[in-house]
Amino acid sequence: MKKLTLALLSGGISSEREVSISSGNQVYEALDSEKYDIIRYDPKTDLPRLVADAPKIDVALVILHGSFGEDGTIQGLLDLLEIPYQGSGVLGSAIGMNKLVSKQLYEKSGLSVPPYIIIKRDDVLNPEKCAERLGLPLVVKPVGSGSSVGISIVKSIHLLNEAVDEAFAHDATVLIETYIDGIELTGGVIGNDKPEALPIIEIVPDKSHDFFDYKAKYTAGATQEICPARIDDVLTKKAQALSKIAHKALFCKGYSRTDMILKDQDFFVLETNTIPGMTATSLLPIAAKAAGISFSGLLDRLIELSMPSF
Repeated sequence: MKKLTLALLSGGISSEREVSISSGNQVYEALDSEKYDIIRYDPKTDLPRLVADAPKIDVALVILHGSFGEDGTIQGLLDLLEIPYQGSGVLGSAIGMNKLVSKQLYEKSGLSVPPYIIIKRDDVLNPEKCAERLGLPLVVKPVGSGSSVGISIVKSIHLLNEAVDEAFAHDATVLIETYIDGIELTGGVIGNDKPEALPIIEIVPDKSHDFFDYKAKYTAGATQEICPARIDDVLTKKAQALSKIAHKALFCKGYSRTDMILKDQDFFVLETNTIPGMTATSLLPIAAKAAGISFSGLLDRLIELSMPSF
């Protein structure tokens, strides 16, 4: 079998650029050099070279996060260049990046989500009415960002305006949600039309963090990630089923990772990541390892799923 010429894309121009570069470096080291001739591209500087090289590229690995990497834009360019790539296409990527559209499709598919309201930049915010309707604490988040960028937990109505302003720095539409106090879980799936669920991971942020925020995600030792999660078999199977429903509801392909909260016996779906973190210690690779799939083997599998003949 001939080696595939693989374009590895990482970096980009979003607020998650450094995370993407780190992930790209680890993916590069994990890829089997006997199977792939790897050419690296940073979309911040290398798009003209990618376009020029397109005829010789067999497949792309998109290790980008946030705007212009996870939202369908780079996927559209690769479609135009006729380069297959791992993961969701333009539609699934764009939906997954938009927390509001995702919520609406979750609800259509019968998934429970935290109660929420939508605030746009020109709207007049009434903190007292928000608290009356949704209770306290509240979660404030921009509609279109990843890695918990711009998200705040608001425990007092006097801090709500400040949190909304912070979220508006990242998007023109903001979600205000009821805070669900429960067990944080995440469920990865691999596959296209028939996704297979990976073991569920329980996320336990250090007590210095109110939730699994950016620092908790990317600071060594700030979060305990337990796989498999410390929940019984019935709840585990339900969480895995919900992950697959979310994957299909958002038109995902290849792989995804859905975050949820378990409160008592009820699950609340939060969001789905269409390009989960891909360092060897990221959540999806941890779950894959628990299922007996090495990091290198996971990458091979995602590349296989991206190929037209698969």
